Amino acid sequence: MMIILALIRIAKGTGEGHPPVANLSGVPNLFGVCVYSFMCQHSLPSLVTPISDKKRVGALVLADYVLILGFYSLLSFTAIFCFDSSLLHDMYTLNFTDNCNVLGISVLRYFLGLFPVFTISTNFPIIAVTLRNNWKTLFHRDGGTYPWVVDRVVFPLITLVPPIVVAFCTHNLESLVGITGSYAGTGIQYIIPACLVFFSRRHLEPVIGRDAINKHQSPFRHAFWVWFVLVWAASCLMFVTANIILTETKK
Repeated sequence: MMIILALIRIAKGTGEGHPPVANLSGVPNLFGVCVYSFMCQHSLPSLVTPISDKKRVGALVLADYVLILGFYSLLSFTAIFCFDSSLLHDMYTLNFTDNCNVLGISVLRYFLGLFPVFTISTNFPIIAVTLRNNWKTLFHRDGGTYPWVVDRVVFPLITLVPPIVVAFCTHNLESLVGITGSYAGTGIQYIIPACLVFFSRRHLEPVIGRDAINKHQSPFRHAFWVWFVLVWAASCLMFVTANIILTETKK
């Protein structure tokens, strides 16, 4: 809906966006924001698991990522040409609620304005339960059980309180997404998977031997790619940290 509305406005010649060819000042924060694109990977297990013949699973996953990239690109490019960049909200859906020239139907404006609420309301309970269970597993001792207060009060509180505090303390969505995406997101998307691949290979090598052939092996199976991902993650963290420091010192 947002892509079509933006395209209609651009086609009418009423688009307000005149973006420069490039703006290098936004590159450091781009690393943190782009990390959130890894959310598309959450759907891959449900896409791959039902496939019994996985000979062409690589081509299917590639097509899936190309489709996702197409939607990301359409959403981004229509946004920068449809709206004035100086007035563009960090939460993109809000641009349609404030501007009646783009969307004149009140019901649809409210729907787009509340769309992030719908998605967060459905995802947050699932993510919170998963995090609570991870906390319980992290501090679990063999043969031991948690007291009722710890199990039913302490773990839910340490799961729910931090996001609620952050929500009340800041309204700067760009900085929030940049910081959380850069540090927590980099660990989730780059560091943890690379370490899992590295240590799982070390664990399996003496079990199945070096000469074992995996017919589903990745084209990025060489150890170089593991180290490349770790170096890339470190570079992203340095860029974002330098950007945060420089931005704060200018203030």
